[in-house]
Amino acid sequence: AAAPPPKKKDKPEPVFPLNLNVGVMGHVDSGKTSVVKALSTTLSTASLDKAPESKARGMTLDLGFSSFNVPLPDHVKPGPAFDADELQFTLVDCPGHASLIRTIIGGAQIIDLMVLVVDVVKGMQTQTAECLVIGEITTDDLIVCFNKVDMLPEAERADAIAKATKRLRAQLATSKFRDAP
Repeated sequence: AAAPPPKKKDKPEPVFPLNLNVGVMGHVDSGKTSVVKALSTTLSTASLDKAPESKARGMTLDLGFSSFNVPLPDHVKPGPAFDADELQFTLVDCPGHASLIRTIIGGAQIIDLMVLVVDVVKGMQTQTAECLVIGEITTDDLIVCFNKVDMLPEAERADAIAKATKRLRAQLATSKFRDAP
């Protein structure tokens, strides 16, 4: 009789974090890539405008991917669909230039929520509004991020942020994102 095959050691299945894809969108030069850089702990080869053409032109030309992990919130319990103790946010850094709208739409197809980066001084601009429309079509969740606050004189910051918030709230009032944080 043939000997039974040797037993394989049971290796535990790898545990992957629960993942949310976050589209980071806004007008060109609103600082989207800077926000992504500040948040990210893991970078892909295409993140943070590493491509030579992006560097040469000084702007995002393609989708960039990076991520950061946080402990799984208490209200999110592992279940049959996943067994994780971390929540991974994969940041999809989208271009902001109007000529790259197809790339922006491509990135929006994979997002679970959107961060709309708004230059606090300039407010809602053309591509900011376009990204908002794309977000309304592709996701139900939006977080607004005022950027470049550090460029404001410290004594004027609180008032400038309050005014920018009021203007943006008025612009979001007729959208599904009227209550966005």
